[in-house]
Amino acid sequence: MFDLSPIPVPDLSGKTVLVTGAGRGIGAVLAGLLVARGARVYAGVLGCADPDWSHHLEGATPLDLDVTDAGAVASAMTRIGAEAGRLDALVNNAGAIAPIGHIDTLSTDALRHSYEVNALGMHRMVCAALPLLRASKGVVVNAGTGAATTPMEGWTAYCNSKAAARMMTMMFAKDLEGGEVQFFFIGIPPTDTEMQAQIRAAGLNPISKIAKEELVRPEVPASVMAWLCGPDARKLDLVLLDVRDDFFKAIMG
Repeated sequence: MFDLSPIPVPDLSGKTVLVTGAGRGIGAVLAGLLVARGARVYAGVLGCADPDWSHHLEGATPLDLDVTDAGAVASAMTRIGAEAGRLDALVNNAGAIAPIGHIDTLSTDALRHSYEVNALGMHRMVCAALPLLRASKGVVVNAGTGAATTPMEGWTAYCNSKAAARMMTMMFAKDLEGGEVQFFFIGIPPTDTEMQAQIRAAGLNPISKIAKEELVRPEVPASVMAWLCGPDARKLDLVLLDVRDDFFKAIMG
């Protein structure tokens, strides 16, 4: 359906990268790819003390990181500063889609968690990382979605919070324009992850009907996000990107 494949990722030796939501799906694949390309990777995982965690992310440094917890975020940045002395890229990959349901069936409070993770958590992570990112003239890569601009049946929590994340990325780029940190919001097509399994189980809107074998492999968006952490991405002057952009399709293997 999408006819997409991974793109080549440059050598990232000497770079330090923090990936949130790295315990599974795209985040886990991304962390492994960054390690393979020579980066020093800090993998933010909620509850990474779980002994089953280690087989996902060999070569990365685990951080028990809840992006909704200001103390946990501050501790993560302190540790990275002390151990690595730098942070070249922050990838805000952590995301939440629940609850899925028609808007009139959801309480206002039910929407809170998605906003806390997708929008406020992203803001919290970026603000905490800025001192290190400014010092390294680094980059922030925020995981996006077409749902940030397109209403999808049953996805009130996700569409609205991701729309907020999209605008927040643009606001960081606007308010810090001329500074030393670059910002990207990268649209990700329907991908074979556990989140997509939740979507399929809910059975609402056309995305839930996409057969598993037709979904994009996690390696595809992971490779694009990894590329955005590298030197060639510094030449881009866009904030809003999509894995399906012709620019990326042209360099897919």
